Amino acid sequence: MKIEVLTLFPDMFSAVMSESMMWKARERGLLDFQVHNIRDYAENKQRKVDDSPYGGGGGMILKADVLARAIEAVKPDDDAPVILLSPQGRVLTHRVAAELSQQPHLILVCGHYEGVDERARQVAISDEISIGDYVLTGGELAALVLIDAVVRLIPGVLGAEGAQHRDSHADGLLEGPHYTRPPEFRGLGVPAVLTSGHHAEVDRWRRRQALKRTWERRPDLLETAPLSEEDRAYLARLRGEAEA
Repeated sequence: MKIEVLTLFPDMFSAVMSESMMWKARERGLLDFQVHNIRDYAENKQRKVDDSPYGGGGGMILKADVLARAIEAVKPDDDAPVILLSPQGRVLTHRVAAELSQQPHLILVCGHYEGVDERARQVAISDEISIGDYVLTGGELAALVLIDAVVRLIPGVLGAEGAQHRDSHADGLLEGPHYTRPPEFRGLGVPAVLTSGHHAEVDRWRRRQALKRTWERRPDLLETAPLSEEDRAYLARLRGEAEA
């Protein structure tokens, strides 16, 4: 996959993209990552990229001509999505990340200041994504969140085969609890089923723990999660025990 980022602050990406799984993805040739400075596409001596809004009001607006020029300079003649990180966009979910991970090329645009000239959205942006219902100073941190969520879904990036399919939200549920050594910690042990060697029982226990945790913490997810009859029976039992 190739991911290109347009930003006014390219140094913000250096550390994160050189560590952990992002670095491994690049080292393994699974990710081609490039950052472009929007300011390089300003055509004035001051490299000015913003201006005050028509109609008055506070803040500065990222200029349509500069931003469109930057996007068109890096966008090839293909259908690569051009995504503006924006609190007005569709919310980033696991499903959206999985959708984007199938794309061979993504172009991410990091807004800044008060916002982006609407005409740039109309002529050069194909999608807008938000990482939550709050506002950040700029789109850089949001872009990093999106990149991490997408890249880890590329086959070969994670060390454990299929690990991304066991994550919270991958199957519509939250993950259940995990345990590792030591076998006892401050009086707390490990569920016996996890050391039984009975793989079918371990899988059943993990499924039920995921259902229980989702029911306790994010019951809204159960409305759309794919559930079997056994899952529904277990959830009904949990509800009955809670009401007793």
